Amino acid sequence: MQKEPGYKAQLETFIKAQLSAFTGGIADYFIMIFFTEVVGIFYAYSIVISGLIGAVINFSLNRYWAFGARDEKKRKQIPKFIVMVAGSIALKSLGTYCVTHYTKLDYRISRLIIDLFVSLGFNYTLQKYWVFATKKEANPQDTSGI
Repeated sequence: MQKEPGYKAQLETFIKAQLSAFTGGIADYFIMIFFTEVVGIFYAYSIVISGLIGAVINFSLNRYWAFGARDEKKRKQIPKFIVMVAGSIALKSLGTYCVTHYTKLDYRISRLIIDLFVSLGFNYTLQKYWVFATKKEANPQDTSGI
């Protein structure tokens, strides 16, 4: 039976994943502002465009650096990541719209609020336990090695 990674290793992975998300998120955020303010696209649609670009950055950083899942099959990770990103973009776009519409906050502030919840509650969880899960993380109850 393989031991679960210790607290320190889990914390390190969490911090790396958050730095990765922050890096992709910064690109995503400023691209959203560019498409909204300069190009003139409605912010909810700009979030979709910027989210796709941020996702490419995030996938690369998470796969190779944060989760160290380069040995896992990329062809299995990409479809899972696409599903996760589609959900993430939908949550960010709809969430930002709802917070902006009902609270009258600026869309840029609403987006930051929604990003915090989506990043920690949705993206990180799915990436750690589904998209980039190693074999031991995907099935922690497997005792066949005993």
